[in-house]
Amino acid sequence: MKVPEKYQFIVALGKALHVYGIPSYKIQAYLTDVAKNQGITGSFMDSPTWINYVFYEGEHSYSYVECVLPGSLNLGAFSRIAELTNKVIDSKIDNKTINKELNSIHAKTKNINHLHLTLAYAFSAGSFSILIGTNLVSFAFSLLLGAFVYLLVYLTTKSKYLENIFESLSALIVTIISCLLALVFPNLNLGLTILASIIIFIPGLAITTALEEITSKSLVSGGAKLFDAILLLFKQFFGVLLGLAIMTSLTDIDLTHHVSEMPKWTIFFAIPILSITILPIFQVRKKDMFFGVLTGVIAFLMTVLFSGYGVLVSTFIGTLVVVGVSRLFGIISKTPKTVFLIQGIVMLVPGSKSFMGLSSSFFNPTTPTYSENLFIQVAYILMGIIGGLLFAGTFREKSIKTQ
Repeated sequence: MKVPEKYQFIVALGKALHVYGIPSYKIQAYLTDVAKNQGITGSFMDSPTWINYVFYEGEHSYSYVECVLPGSLNLGAFSRIAELTNKVIDSKIDNKTINKELNSIHAKTKNINHLHLTLAYAFSAGSFSILIGTNLVSFAFSLLLGAFVYLLVYLTTKSKYLENIFESLSALIVTIISCLLALVFPNLNLGLTILASIIIFIPGLAITTALEEITSKSLVSGGAKLFDAILLLFKQFFGVLLGLAIMTSLTDIDLTHHVSEMPKWTIFFAIPILSITILPIFQVRKKDMFFGVLTGVIAFLMTVLFSGYGVLVSTFIGTLVVVGVSRLFGIISKTPKTVFLIQGIVMLVPGSKSFMGLSSSFFNPTTPTYSENLFIQVAYILMGIIGGLLFAGTFREKSIKTQ
């Protein structure tokens, strides 16, 4: 059944927001706000795999359900769609040009600079290895393996089969290569090099987003996304375990070896570099880059500054500060604060600690207490982030202009 013309923009907007990875409760708030400002009464439900639109006309109603695959986060497209939506609300654009604008936004997301992404994957791995404590050899190979991982990402666009097994396959290949390198370079920090190389895929942000949706009472969407994020984590963990099992059966691999010799001052370079690598991966617009990087740096520094009060308090305070600066930067740049908020949350999320908590018993089986403590830290970080978002009033904001 064809969608009536007066509802087509709302349907197209909902699909676009879904495709670009915006949380379900924000999508529903956006659509409700747009419909209200257009004099349309509607009810909307977004889930990871479909969107349900219901429009009411007196005693009659019109419903439309569309199956949409889970999207990937694209902050540049989200920012542009928010601007387009505000134009519609302010009657600065007519309905005939709305679809043209949406098509233009979709086209811009397909302009991919492979060199920039290769460097982003490489330096995200390298900078993260510095943050968790490594040596020069491990740092160098983290850079190379990070760039190699993007090659695998590119290959998944050419094969549906590779796309389906990517998480486990990339973790498996990186683990095998790292083990082979450890045989040639004894000082290589094996576990940390593996972790740094695939850190960009650790679903820390996905776990946090899922819990954020559950907290905002989007139980169906949040529950499904949480399960998917946990499954993704175990896919990567399986790839690492399989690689270690293969290599340890062929040769002696020291999983507990660790040498940290990078100067402490390198951390101050690693923090902004890690924040910068997020920009091309999320396709952040040029006008939002500076504030995005600054938000990420502030987020990390807040957790370090208040680390003496424990991981729960430091993460909670860090989240409150990130929400505050995101609002400030959103007002200054006239960009939705979510664009900056997500870049800040990325620097707080516990994905790496989740992975290390699962893998520490294999990388260092003699320290079960350390593994248990990591799981506790993961839970505290999650609670700190969600608590910070809750107390900052993020879930109460329904207006598009404050998102």
